[in-house]
Amino acid sequence: QVQLVESGGGLVQPGGSLRLSCAASGFNLGYYGIGWFRQAPGKEREGVACIIWSSGSTYYADSAKGRFTISRDNGKSTVYLQMNSLKPEDTAVYYCATRRGNSLSMRTRDYDYWGQGTQVTVSS
Repeated sequence: QVQLVESGGGLVQPGGSLRLSCAASGFNLGYYGIGWFRQAPGKEREGVACIIWSSGSTYYADSAKGRFTISRDNGKSTVYLQMNSLKPEDTAVYYCATRRGNSLSMRTRDYDYWGQGTQVTVSS
């Protein structure tokens, strides 16, 4: 069955970096896209970045542009989210999700399978 497992969250000071990982199994990634989303307390879940596995095409939310990088490792069936210059407002639970198809989307309703999430806290 489809399984997504996130890791790499933690506590980091403002200006610091973290790399999140999303290990995928149970499906052929070549037909899917992967997205990173986040949800802060009291807020709706929002898209951060997404990637089409087959082409490597990417898209970023405005809040992530210039600071975050999404990438994939074919050999490990893993998608990464490198986050630099972190700010307190980046604090949230970060989720990865997958959807079938080769188009980029940042809409939560377009994604079918979700991981359990990993907490990212940016604080001094």
